[in-house]
Amino acid sequence: MSGAHDGRPRWTCDAGTVVGRRDGAVLRASGIRYARAPRFGAPVAEPPAPTVDAARPSPACPQPWDPVFGPVLGDLPHDEDCLRLSVTAPADADGGTRDRLVPVMVWIHGGSYTTGAGDAAIYDPAALVTEQRVVVVSVTYRLGLFGYLSRAGVPANLGLLDQLEALRWVRRNIAAFGGDPGNVTLFGQSAGGDAVAHLMVADGAEGLFRRAIVQSAPLGISRHRAAMSAAMAAEAARLPVDAPTATVVDAQARVAARARRFGLRGAMPFGTQYGHAPLPSEGEIDAAWRRAAPRVDLLVGNTDREAALFLPAVPALERAARVPVAGALVRRAAVAALTRRVYGGPAARFARRHRDAGGHAARYVVRWGPTANPFAGAHTVDLPLLLGTREAWRPFPLVDGATWDEVDAAGRRVRGIWADFARTGRATTASVPGVIDVRPLTSPARRRRKGG
Repeated sequence: MSGAHDGRPRWTCDAGTVVGRRDGAVLRASGIRYARAPRFGAPVAEPPAPTVDAARPSPACPQPWDPVFGPVLGDLPHDEDCLRLSVTAPADADGGTRDRLVPVMVWIHGGSYTTGAGDAAIYDPAALVTEQRVVVVSVTYRLGLFGYLSRAGVPANLGLLDQLEALRWVRRNIAAFGGDPGNVTLFGQSAGGDAVAHLMVADGAEGLFRRAIVQSAPLGISRHRAAMSAAMAAEAARLPVDAPTATVVDAQARVAARARRFGLRGAMPFGTQYGHAPLPSEGEIDAAWRRAAPRVDLLVGNTDREAALFLPAVPALERAARVPVAGALVRRAAVAALTRRVYGGPAARFARRHRDAGGHAARYVVRWGPTANPFAGAHTVDLPLLLGTREAWRPFPLVDGATWDEVDAAGRRVRGIWADFARTGRATTASVPGVIDVRPLTSPARRRRKGG
């Protein structure tokens, strides 16, 4: 990294000379194009350029209003040309010598594969970068109808292919920013966690990362989606491929409505599709995850009350939950059952399969949240513990009832666990009361030795 007379940091790498900005204790190179793609086409890696201006955030993929988070994107622009990434590095990161390179953590945002953006303010990685001395890469990719539904002439899994191109960019360029291309950890939450799990077995992903942190992935609804996807594709076929961007976004609700009759799977209608590049068929997916286990260290888990975030969207349950005395029991039972069905049970099975196939695996449960807050322990409550700032999270009810000092204190513990895993690929048993429980899984061979 070098400076210039204007004081802006510069990095010389395969992509060209990247010109970013200094922001307190971190350096930022934002909105870097890693690939280009025609609408509904596969991404093609961006060629080197003499100079890359990296002073503006990545635009978000065009998307509807987020029904859960609302104004999550702030004033980020929307643009189909969104295949960008941003790098946040310690201000003293040194790309000159390999022995001083630091771990790289690549963030894949969530949002049901329909909303969100890598550079949304709630995902600001500055605290993680400065406390833990890591380089964080935040990826923006295609969503919804633009990225995750196959139909005539439109490939499936375009958003996943975008993420693979971003990882290839990281492999080629990240050393210039002080990051170790041989020590890359993917981490993602919700749909982002689901994407990380599937990148573990994606064709072409081998060697692009060593570790995976799968946060609150809805693995319980990721299978047996072919009929639902076909019904959605039939509806989407009515949409001209050259329709205006706003028309595509408006059509997304109509297409998603075709998924309602498919039960819980319809709660996340867009997503990865098996048997389409870069993923194996559904019948081969478990074997693929077993083959990947020895080469990818895994930390996988969930929050303890995931489903609490979604109950307000289920009118019948909300009405039942308001009944005196019995309502609290109904709410508690519904939250526990849905959390176990969609998140907790599948995460535990994912970890056990990984361990039994010879991989290093650890399981965690986040238990944080203000006691009186109905969203304590809910889906996404781990996000303010890892990413974002006081100002970014102020409008959202997840942290209501806690001071930012309390959020930050809990967050430091979680950020430390995540970064230690990124450094070593191992997680030690840890219990931080009211915050998180972490448990490594012992291999069957080791258990037999201990048992004599």
